[in-house]
Amino acid sequence: MTKNVGSADRAVRTIAALILGYLILNGSVEGTLAVVLGIVAITLLLTSAVAFCPAYYPLKISTMKKGPQSGS
Repeated sequence: MTKNVGSADRAVRTIAALILGYLILNGSVEGTLAVVLGIVAITLLLTSAVAFCPAYYPLKISTMKKGPQSGS
């Protein structure tokens, strides 16, 4: 599994997951919407933790910074 989620992307995912979690735990969101947002929050945290996004893979998207260029 090749990493395809960069550090800035990971930070945004983590912050978004924390905000969603806060909204759910605070009671601002309830019912089915809370369940769906909870699943989204967990997915964001997992993809952030492992630095791999399955949705990026078939689209060949990567937010990882390129390594140093050789021969420059």
